[in-house]
Amino acid sequence: MTIDIRTATEADFEDWQRARNIGFLQEPVLKPEQLEGRRKHWAGSRPLGAFDNGRCVATFRSFDQEITAVGGAAVPADAITNVTVTPTHRRRGLLSRMMARDLAAAKERGDVVATLIAAEYPIYGRYGFGPATWTTEWTVEVPRSGLDPRWSGPEDGGRIDLVDGEDVRELGPGLHERVRRVQPGAVSRNELWWQVNTGILGRDSGWTEPFYAVYRSASGEVEGLVSYESDDRWHDKQPHNTADVNWLLAATPAAERALWRFLCSIDWITKVKSGWRGPDDLLPFFLPDPRAARVTAHADWLWVRILDVVRALESRTYDGTGSLVLEVVDADGLAGGRFRLEASPQGASCGPAGGAGADLTLPVAELGTVWLGDESLVRLAALGRVQEEREGAARKADALLRTPGRPWCPDIF
Repeated sequence: MTIDIRTATEADFEDWQRARNIGFLQEPVLKPEQLEGRRKHWAGSRPLGAFDNGRCVATFRSFDQEITAVGGAAVPADAITNVTVTPTHRRRGLLSRMMARDLAAAKERGDVVATLIAAEYPIYGRYGFGPATWTTEWTVEVPRSGLDPRWSGPEDGGRIDLVDGEDVRELGPGLHERVRRVQPGAVSRNELWWQVNTGILGRDSGWTEPFYAVYRSASGEVEGLVSYESDDRWHDKQPHNTADVNWLLAATPAAERALWRFLCSIDWITKVKSGWRGPDDLLPFFLPDPRAARVTAHADWLWVRILDVVRALESRTYDGTGSLVLEVVDADGLAGGRFRLEASPQGASCGPAGGAGADLTLPVAELGTVWLGDESLVRLAALGRVQEEREGAARKADALLRTPGRPWCPDIF
């Protein structure tokens, strides 16, 4: 029997959720409270499913998102999540069919890019996605950090207070907007995000209330928020507790420094796990001994698929001035072609290159990788993933496209 790919309806909801759990190796029977929480995510999104004899055997969901481009522009994106295929139906092209349908619809809607967090590295390159941001996790050994144990609060006139989830729901959205507007790679958060991450909507694994701390500047402005948890471990009458950061937002370096210093000053805390941070995060260098912050994980994070080359390249800013002709190869026919980019600090224009010869030929996945300014085209050319059509073109492109700071996506979705 032919497997049907179609939009999942309300009548499919529980079956679709069962298939999603099976694909992620989670318990296939969901509790009523779990279904209730997931229904909130389902509403307003675009769920697809593969159905074999009426039973869901693959899942796929997308929703509207904004991603911050270099320079701060909010770019409309098609955010993809909940991608699974039931083990009995692997290698039948179900993901390819769902992906093709979703990306075509996103292109038609006018989304500039598609985004996702890849559970496995090798899957999404064949659909035109490239890893555009990376993330790093540090573990700080507090006793060897060199920090003064007598510290009792920020030295800059600011202050730190513990707050509750209600305060976070009030203060967090405004602070997040400030942060994400200046952080390339950051994505939008809706009200649902704040409800889930402050326990209004329970998570599948249950909810443990974290600690929340807010940093206010000397003028009283909220400039930082952190959510963290702690274990309770003792050995030979000595504490060996770890503060585990769920997320930390800071609009200024002063706020970031103060919140990390606060976490390292909590009595009985001997380790601080940073959670997923930007790969060039300042954390290690806030410590007198940066070696006390040990990298415990480093991985690709946000993947980007360009759907509209012209709008993607025009949406971001450029520090240098120059012209570049790119031959973009897209096997799926969504964003391929030859394009001329004219860029300067005053703005950029992009359009069909006409008969002009290309400087660089690159797959659309590699364009997604360099769009946020992190990866080097010189490196990609050395790896054979980009072809120089004119000598020195990759170095010329790097001068235009790379950015001083690295992009970062604080969220998983």
